[in-house]
Amino acid sequence: MRRITREQLAERIKAENPWWQTGSISSEYDLMKPRAYFRLFSPLASDLNVKRALVLMGPRRVGKTVLMHHEIRKLLASGIPPRQIAYVSVDHPLYNGLGLEDLVTLFRNVTGADSTKTEYIFFDEIQYLKNWQIHLKSLVDNSKNTKFIVSGSAAAALSLKSRESGAGRFTDFLLPPLTFYEYLDLIEQNHLVRKVCFEGKTLFQADDISLLNRHFIDFLNFGGYPEAIFSERIQANPTRFIKRDIIDKVLLRDLPSLYGISDIQELNRLFTTLAFNTADEISLQDLSNDSGLAKNTITRYLEYLEAAFLIRRVHRIDESAARFSRVRHFKVYLTNPSMRAPLFSPVKENSSELGALAETAIFSQYFHDEDADLFYSRWKKGEVDIVRLNSLLKPLWALEVKWSDRYFSRPGDLSGLREFCSGNKLKSGWTTTKTRRGSKRIDNLLIHFIPTSELCYTIGHNIISGKCSLNPDVP
Repeated sequence: MRRITREQLAERIKAENPWWQTGSISSEYDLMKPRAYFRLFSPLASDLNVKRALVLMGPRRVGKTVLMHHEIRKLLASGIPPRQIAYVSVDHPLYNGLGLEDLVTLFRNVTGADSTKTEYIFFDEIQYLKNWQIHLKSLVDNSKNTKFIVSGSAAAALSLKSRESGAGRFTDFLLPPLTFYEYLDLIEQNHLVRKVCFEGKTLFQADDISLLNRHFIDFLNFGGYPEAIFSERIQANPTRFIKRDIIDKVLLRDLPSLYGISDIQELNRLFTTLAFNTADEISLQDLSNDSGLAKNTITRYLEYLEAAFLIRRVHRIDESAARFSRVRHFKVYLTNPSMRAPLFSPVKENSSELGALAETAIFSQYFHDEDADLFYSRWKKGEVDIVRLNSLLKPLWALEVKWSDRYFSRPGDLSGLREFCSGNKLKSGWTTTKTRRGSKRIDNLLIHFIPTSELCYTIGHNIISGKCSLNPDVP
């Protein structure tokens, strides 16, 4: 039986690190525009003052590998010697059976890197290495001058293991799918909106709302993944790329291997049902009746799907913003609206599904803000789509999501929003529209109207720029 030789391992790691010879990263990554998240990631990746490994988490195809290479490019530009930087794709078959310590030794033997000087080591797709968290903690403890940056696609599984085994040694960094702000930034269309000040808060408005909405529809269909937005081939057949390469690999490979799921089709059917009903209220009983699965099995599957960053559950409050003692109903949202198109079909401007997808898009922007405590409110006589609570569990604001201009002309029809705001002493409420903006007063309540696409852009921009925490009273 032939065995992998040291020479083959050396050639493989050299191929993954072209800067050892050229001084620069591969043109494949060099030509890509960095995501806005790079501004948040880079200071953590290059920080040597804190002795911690940086664990980059996120779903498939959101740009984790690209982000790592852009950081390598920045390190090279800052003067770090090329041979003091290593990148290793842990899941490559040639590395099968090698531990992290073996890979570090291989890197140093091939390059002659000086471990007494600053070095940076990037491990990509680390979750498929058994007991990676134990070995990484050991490396952090025993490598005085080395910064470790690792990535993995099973975000919550990585996060759980890092907290359990790497307490005080790991820093988690979540890279979600693209926000609408990042989407326009990558396709260089940010000029479509301009910053305005509204009651001391930062909002963005479009001079041509119809054009912005056309881009917003594209975002809903394929805008969550950087690779998809630049490929007409992927856009023409999102099922082949997004469903097979992203969703199916998570459902059919990642989750079964991580959690020992035996009936993959059950999980697949449940996810398809949830995707079709994104933004709708559901219950465990309804899901059990529909699927024939036990409620405890469904609960476990929901946890797995959240762990893979495919869905997010949002819980219900009543008209006085009180939570229910028993959780019977909840909403499930796709964490990225563009996962729906490859499962069913792309939406158009007047598709009936746009109301639910618009609400999903708003929620998906807020999933980038881990401090946002979001709920929906429903009671016997009304409902409100999104409510944000403060640390005292009191409402900060309430928002109705509509892909229609009807309520701008008939604000009195927003009875649920009006009742909730009045009962919780909110002086104003928010409603999204398709194209209209402005404010209207009904009795003692001021209702602000803003196009859905503009609000999506505003939320993404303000969260990434750190402004959301400064203005918690605006959606």
